[in-house]
Amino acid sequence: MTVTAVDTYLDDSTLPYPFCPGCGHRLILDRLNAALVKLGLDPHRVVIISDIGCVGLSDRFFITNAFHGLHGRSVTYGSGIKLANPDLKVIVLMGDGGCGIGGHHLINAARRNIGLTVLVFNNFNFGMTGGEHSVTTPHGAITATTRDGNLERPLDICATVQVNGASFVARKTAFDKDLSDTIAQAIAHEGFSLMDIWELCAAYFVPNNAFSRRALEATLEEMGYQTGVLHREDREEYSRAYRVAHASQRGQPALPPQSLGPRYTSAVTARLPCVVAGAAGGRVRSTAQALGRGAVLSGLWVTQRDDYPVTVMSGHSVSEVIMSPRPIHYTGISRPEIMVVLSPEGLAKVRHRLARMTGDDVLYINASLLPVETRAQIVVLDFERAGVRATRRNVALLGVAAGLRHAGLYPLDAFKEAIRLGQRPEIARENLALVEASGGVIEGG
Repeated sequence: MTVTAVDTYLDDSTLPYPFCPGCGHRLILDRLNAALVKLGLDPHRVVIISDIGCVGLSDRFFITNAFHGLHGRSVTYGSGIKLANPDLKVIVLMGDGGCGIGGHHLINAARRNIGLTVLVFNNFNFGMTGGEHSVTTPHGAITATTRDGNLERPLDICATVQVNGASFVARKTAFDKDLSDTIAQAIAHEGFSLMDIWELCAAYFVPNNAFSRRALEATLEEMGYQTGVLHREDREEYSRAYRVAHASQRGQPALPPQSLGPRYTSAVTARLPCVVAGAAGGRVRSTAQALGRGAVLSGLWVTQRDDYPVTVMSGHSVSEVIMSPRPIHYTGISRPEIMVVLSPEGLAKVRHRLARMTGDDVLYINASLLPVETRAQIVVLDFERAGVRATRRNVALLGVAAGLRHAGLYPLDAFKEAIRLGQRPEIARENLALVEASGGVIEGG
């Protein structure tokens, strides 16, 4: 929607700009305002994003929506806002420092062609924090951190985003008379657009390098950098394309809902923290999930927290399950009241918790792991009594099912139904057979 009545997008009550005398930021902001006036956009449909640095002071001067965040993350904020509402014009204002800190965000937004307009206020140093060198500092330039001259090759921001998919790329200087026209083109473009705007940092870079407008233009020429609109193409803008591709799923949950309303009763009358400790690859988490689902089917509130290493089939796997007849507001477990320990890896991970257990607590433990020191009541899991061969992959289900039978927390039928509801039929059949076999794991159980 166009709004012809807007003759300036600057908020007079916030002016004048606070920038140093001679800073190029004020020139760019004036040109941005002129571009917005030319386009006649509804201020309510425009969002200006900024992060840390001198440029981070800029969003407050406009009557549009604004968002200010962490250094180098402005493109991520802009991407999220654009994905949430593709009809907004999202303009990201960032410095060359932010480009270095959040360079991967630039690359991925360009690659996806998310409809942002990124204006880089490029003055070749970190102007807010004392003039340190940045990713765009020219080779040989003197900064607070390169007193003998910068040895690094500067980043070509335009080439970087162009090769990674940006659909509008331009390089200009803050002194160009047609800067506002090019900014307007960038904003009007539907895909990812970036403008690398060279300017002067009068506080640090200019005095350190005897720099000037003429020197800036000479540096462009020496580096072989072209100016103007360097690349333009029309291709699908990501936020809109995503909506089209997934239109049939709009308003639908990411996963199909599954009803787990109470169908059984439970003997649990207070918050009951439980821990299942075994080996990675031992189906500890899926077994704990079935235990929790069964508790929900029995009218209880449940939380689950899992702990396992980044490796596969190696190390521990520990699941914490809390059951309660009332809502659970704290999900940590300092002292488990029921613990099932199945393997040496699990025991090593939870051994310190055994010392916290009291005589009122119950430890179900694999017979092969005895003896252990604990004040808890020990119930031995003798998997040789199960009538099936105990393996790394089935002792978790055998042990938990045996413990559930022994403790009588809720009906075993609820546990079986949880397995049927939460697992593929072929896996469920295998696991239901193990639940039946668990009856002999505990003597007298």
